[in-house]
Amino acid sequence: MGENDFEIVQVELKGERSDYFVNKKGLPIEVGDYVVVQVERGRDMGKVIRVGENLKKVTKIRPVTLEVLRKANQEDIVKFEENKKKEEEARKVCEEKIAEHNLPMKLVDVEYQLDGSKITFFFTADERVDFRELVKDLAAIYKTRIELRQIGVRDEAKRLGGIGSCGRRYCCTTFLQEFEPVTLRMARDQSLSVSPTKISGACGRLMCCLAFERDYYMEVAKRLPKIGSKVKTIYGEATVTGIDIFSQVVIAEDENGNEMRLTADALKAAQEQPAVYGTEKAEEETGDEE
Repeated sequence: MGENDFEIVQVELKGERSDYFVNKKGLPIEVGDYVVVQVERGRDMGKVIRVGENLKKVTKIRPVTLEVLRKANQEDIVKFEENKKKEEEARKVCEEKIAEHNLPMKLVDVEYQLDGSKITFFFTADERVDFRELVKDLAAIYKTRIELRQIGVRDEAKRLGGIGSCGRRYCCTTFLQEFEPVTLRMARDQSLSVSPTKISGACGRLMCCLAFERDYYMEVAKRLPKIGSKVKTIYGEATVTGIDIFSQVVIAEDENGNEMRLTADALKAAQEQPAVYGTEKAEEETGDEE
């Protein structure tokens, strides 16, 4: 069996981050199972979120070398819960040390590796921070490998999670695997307000959904007339005043100010059949002839 024949599984680790691992041992793994995996310089535990043939293509993107070591047992779960308590304690200690050294940084999260071989402190800062003395202090206290990792505000939102303005969990904590560039042009393409307060997420950056929803908007928009254009309806000519992308409905107004809502299919049918408007006038004109 070649390396590419091994099953690939996607595992969600702490902080809403995920990675891919090779199931070289052929363990009977299903979505929802907790597994112990190999990570850089140690072991960690996470939850399987994707598994199956469709994940074999991951090896074409980048080599998947980290392995699933075993399915988590009760001892692993107990250790995982103990580490959560230790993380809270380490957070308080680190915040005290940051204040003591007067460092311009904000501690976001703390993560213990399952086997205790490393503790990672995630932080945000407006600029580079010289935290060498802080690392020395923490290493002296915990007697293990210490890593301080600076992250961006989008990564902070992903790690902490929350509910967006749409009423659902953040996209970055549910299904987005990587952050994509988001621009104001994407908002304009979707006829959205470019006011920062309306199109920014909790992280303060433009909402991620502007990027992955844009393609749908652009595809539907091709089948609908533009706002301000003239369209032919069964009631006469009208001006497009609005478009409902999700319902694929065109809102138009006739010359008398009457508003109508027309589906894309109804609008297309109207373009293909003779107009019925103006009939009464034609009858009047022909009726005068004796």
